[in-house]
Amino acid sequence: MARPLTAASRASLRSLAETAFSRPHGFADTALRATNLHEPCFRVPSEAKTALRRLGLRALGHSSEVILLLDGPVGTELLRRGVSTPLPAWSADAIASAPDVLAAIHADYAASGAQVHTTNTFRTRPRTMGAAWEEAARRAAAIARSAVPEGHRIAGSIAPIEDCYRPDLSPGRAARREHRALARVLADAGVDLLLCETFPHVDEACVAVEEAVATGLPTWVSLTPGPEADLLTPGALAEGLARAVDAGAVAVLVNCVPASRARAYVEAIADRALGVPIGVYANAGHVDEAMGWAHVDEPEAGSRYLTHAREWVGAGATIVGGCCGTGPAHVRALLDL
Repeated sequence: MARPLTAASRASLRSLAETAFSRPHGFADTALRATNLHEPCFRVPSEAKTALRRLGLRALGHSSEVILLLDGPVGTELLRRGVSTPLPAWSADAIASAPDVLAAIHADYAASGAQVHTTNTFRTRPRTMGAAWEEAARRAAAIARSAVPEGHRIAGSIAPIEDCYRPDLSPGRAARREHRALARVLADAGVDLLLCETFPHVDEACVAVEEAVATGLPTWVSLTPGPEADLLTPGALAEGLARAVDAGAVAVLVNCVPASRARAYVEAIADRALGVPIGVYANAGHVDEAMGWAHVDEPEAGSRYLTHAREWVGAGATIVGGCCGTGPAHVRALLDL
């Protein structure tokens, strides 16, 4: 059960949110600011239906649509619960330093209604963790699996090898070997599907998808326009996702875009009629929108997020979850979709 945020935690999360929404800060700058938080705080279309069922995922029924609930962020939840996430490993540091807290986060999302749970492998790479990366990735998958009920699905997270808000740093297709290595480890660790997520660079995303598909597991892909929605236009993101479907992705998503700006991206994806499920897991927007971050414990935060989520579903989304600044309460609010 989450305890209300202390004044110090609230101020730190506000600072984190403001950093994320100020340019030219990238992900690394935001994470660096986030490490200063140590205050303890415990806690459809018919073709889309067919595709979801083919993946063997238990889905919630709502009207004539199928809505599948994803979990929410791990990184900002670790910070809320007093766990330091130092660079360069960021949230992956908690795999060894706070496995019980990590397991509790997964369990809380499951209790809130999430059906698909993402492994904490966003930063499990040789370049961030050295020789320990593979064992960390396997342990992250095991923690997620052990923390949620039988029948829930585990999605192995594969992220950009550089800053997810800095497409200019991406090596593009030259990232293939690193994505292949992580995809194979996660598949061997027993995840149910692979989620190539938070990619702002389409070429790198497509390489990650190709390597994930090569494992034989269902592969989802999510592109990000970034916290200011300025890294990819709706049209460019939809075009990138079309390329990913050609590479074998069976679901396409947009994530880490402000919830208040996600609808245009869903509409652009739906206009492409890609024939696969569409998903959204947005961030909580600017701190002044009071949709999360320092306001994450406030009942109105989840309600505000739900209002936007209803727009996404109306535009064609059938997979919905939360990203940075949201939490279990936001996922619980999505049960009313």
